Amino acid sequence: MGIIKPGYTRPLDFRQGRVEMSHGSGGRAMAQLITELFAVQFDNPYLAQGNDGAVLPPAAGRLVMSTDSHVVSPLFFAGGDIGCLSVHGSINDVAMMGGKPLYLSAAFILEEGFLLSDLQRIVASMAEAARDAGVPIVTGDTKVVEQGKGDGVFITTTCVGSVREGIVLSGDQAVPGDKILLSGTIGNHGMAVLSQRENLSFDAQISSDTAALHGLVAAMLDCGVKLRVLRDPTRGGLATTLNEIAKQSGVGMTLDESAIAVNRSVEAACEFLGLDPLYVANEGKLVAICAPCDAARLLGVMHAHPLAGDAAIIGEVVADAHGFVQMITRLGGRRIVDWLAGEQLPRIC
Repeated sequence: MGIIKPGYTRPLDFRQGRVEMSHGSGGRAMAQLITELFAVQFDNPYLAQGNDGAVLPPAAGRLVMSTDSHVVSPLFFAGGDIGCLSVHGSINDVAMMGGKPLYLSAAFILEEGFLLSDLQRIVASMAEAARDAGVPIVTGDTKVVEQGKGDGVFITTTCVGSVREGIVLSGDQAVPGDKILLSGTIGNHGMAVLSQRENLSFDAQISSDTAALHGLVAAMLDCGVKLRVLRDPTRGGLATTLNEIAKQSGVGMTLDESAIAVNRSVEAACEFLGLDPLYVANEGKLVAICAPCDAARLLGVMHAHPLAGDAAIIGEVVADAHGFVQMITRLGGRRIVDWLAGEQLPRIC
């Protein structure tokens, strides 16, 4: 995403203008879009180098990198939009590896005819999310496809971070006896997107929980507990995330249904639509697995952070050759929390 100043006399029309094929051609129109939109919003010394890539200073520790594509529909929803979601998603993936996010790249696929006002709104949201997180967008790319061959805008973000020595977090580290902690209520993001997509209204508006979690993770790592696994339960929700970890570690899990918090509005919406909140996506929550002796201290640290005030210990890791995730229900029975079969909520991130 090199920055070129071609000296246009007529600025882009961000009120009524639309994306044109020429905005992805590599010529003057593309240079104008980059200069008047992306460079203005994402401004930082690395992007201002104006090259096809960013030259970055060396980082201490081991490098960690994650990339993610965002195709959410609708593009704007209560509590967020595709812009901030794309920033938070990649930052959180690096944070779940115990990394400190350092830099972001962003690639846009735009559909011909897409409103420049909507694109400006999305880019501004990304810029604000990146500034709030302290993680600059240092390079990127823009492509335009013909009308009818896209869906407004798709965004791919990549985050690079560093992991300090002594931190090893991985889905294969859980052992029997470990405690499972959840940072808050589940299902908010998926239900916010679905209710807006289907034009559903409920007594209380459901808002996405999209947020950057690296500050919370840093506090958890700094408290000195033995963390084994961190994971953000996005697509497929909490149930799928725990099944993934159980498979990686070769263990089982036992959950306490009464300890898993669901907002009343989310629970009511799920019941109305026949959905299980355990499988609904989240974008601002994390699952932590730690040694049992450290669970109470870790929970206290999480409660002290604004993004984890509702954190709870929701279960424990058990020995199970079958790798089953089971839940003790509110009525005292047991049920298997299996992998998601099919796609419960399409296009939620």
